[in-house]
Amino acid sequence: MLQITGLSKGYADQKLFEDVNFSVNAGERIGIVGRNGHGKSTLFRLITGQEQPDEGTILISEHYKVGHLSQHLKFTSKNILDEVALALPELDGGWKETYKAEAILQGLGFSQEQFELSPDKLSGGFQIRLNLAKLLVSEPHLLLLDEPTNYLDILSMRWLVRFLNSWPHELLLITHDRGFMDSVTTHTVAIHRSQVRKVAGSTSKVYEQIELEEEIHQKTYENQQKEIEKTEKFIRRFRAKATKASAVQSRIKALDRMDKLESLDEVSTLDFEFNHVPFSGKIIAEVKDLSFGYKKDQLLVKDLSFTIHKDDRIAVIGKNGRGKTTLLNLLAGELKPVAGEVSFSTNTEMSYFGQTNVDRLHKESSIEDEILSVQPERNRTIARSICGAMMFTGDLALKKIGVLSGGEKSRVLLGKVLVSPANLLLLDEPTNHLDMYSHEALIDAIDSFPGALVTVTHSEEMLSRVANRLVVFDDEKVFLFEGGYDDFLRKIGWGDDDSPTKSTNQSGSSLSKKELRKLKADINKRKADEIKPLEKQIKKTEEEIIDAEGRVEEMTAELLEITKNGYGEEASKLSRTLQETRSSIEELYENLEALAEDRSKVEKKYEAELAHVG
Repeated sequence: MLQITGLSKGYADQKLFEDVNFSVNAGERIGIVGRNGHGKSTLFRLITGQEQPDEGTILISEHYKVGHLSQHLKFTSKNILDEVALALPELDGGWKETYKAEAILQGLGFSQEQFELSPDKLSGGFQIRLNLAKLLVSEPHLLLLDEPTNYLDILSMRWLVRFLNSWPHELLLITHDRGFMDSVTTHTVAIHRSQVRKVAGSTSKVYEQIELEEEIHQKTYENQQKEIEKTEKFIRRFRAKATKASAVQSRIKALDRMDKLESLDEVSTLDFEFNHVPFSGKIIAEVKDLSFGYKKDQLLVKDLSFTIHKDDRIAVIGKNGRGKTTLLNLLAGELKPVAGEVSFSTNTEMSYFGQTNVDRLHKESSIEDEILSVQPERNRTIARSICGAMMFTGDLALKKIGVLSGGEKSRVLLGKVLVSPANLLLLDEPTNHLDMYSHEALIDAIDSFPGALVTVTHSEEMLSRVANRLVVFDDEKVFLFEGGYDDFLRKIGWGDDDSPTKSTNQSGSSLSKKELRKLKADINKRKADEIKPLEKQIKKTEEEIIDAEGRVEEMTAELLEITKNGYGEEASKLSRTLQETRSSIEELYENLEALAEDRSKVEKKYEAELAHVG
């Protein structure tokens, strides 16, 4: 199908990856993970021939068609349906299965009324969707999708999950949404520290392996450093003594021959918290009878009322184009309602991250200047700290806005939100342009923020973890739902094929909230009881590996010493012990891998059980 051998790629002094070797086999759906800037999209461009590798080869089978989601927005047909039909494969007699184009367009959120619209009349986000529809109907053998969810709403994402799960060919996927990736992929390829590995299973499995290996590497490195320090101390102490000359020389040679490990450099990722301003009251804002529409006879928001309490986590959900971003603009005061009002408490401090706010960054300003422009004390040290948290360390903070990518500009805007004192955050699709690690860091920062939040997001993971109330845009109406996202799915749902059913007990009757909490607590306790002994064995095995590797170092040095004058019985005995210890280390690593696999299986088992009860 597709075979990558010895692949290396870098730019100037930045090495992305080297000696990459993996294949894409029949029916495999592979998720590509790694931090922003580590080469995920570059790998796609190498596969499509848009860029050339420094070394290595990419072999693609003859007549094997590779399709990728193009960001090039150029359309030639008069209407949307005809534009998508252009990409349909021709059957005998030039006939095309136009119904497939219609089904995919509807799945991606286009209404039948829109089929006759000109593609040029669509917003940028819907034009990207149109390109996605053209890609899906073209039925390539290998489908390359780079962040396909950025311009989709939740319903379209759910449809895409079902579509990709029924995809009969191969798939390579880049996305910041771990839940989306794990729901459609069979394998994971991780780009980490310029190395690339392919693992069967979900993202959690490859992350666990990387974390485990790096922990062992660092512990081994620390033990080796202690051994080196002890040896160097011996050499310094006895270098001048003639009686110890041979022992000193032996240890010098042992140090020279030692395969010295390097300490692992810290890998940059977002690490931040929002700048909270204390709020003394209970209610931050009141929305009363709010109505708005760009046309008087077409209201996006009508008679909406709700209260924002000081610690609320309100998520705004619904199809794209129905008014979610408009509501945030109304709350931010960037739009004026046609009726009703939004009133804030006197000590409310708001910070707004908007989809179009990147356009307000000044092209000639530096990143540092943009952060300073909203930082109350205009303290350069604090500004540089925020730049570093946004992964613009050192002189990178002096880069001009005009040369930044869309993702980098989004991080600058997020940095401005971070430094702005606030007790109310308005965040419109804040996870777009973030990698999977940064996505999770953002959710953690929101979790720890003491103030209120109103957010628009299509990330169901973020909705489940963060939201405690919802504003729902459903067809022609908008309403407040008191409860979290999981409650919404159980009680109302999206009406699609994936709508969850109510949790039931063994007799088939519905569970109350109290019973559901008790059931989940019981599942989590059983999970902990099963995981705990495995964690204990893993820790014990890691310690045995570190101890055995330390003994190998000592025996190697000792063997070098006693074989200086020949290879006698003592040397033979020590050599056998050394070989046995090395064999035991290999067995310990195999045991460690098996234990990690067992832990992963237990976690998946209980995750599935929790998902089943809702």
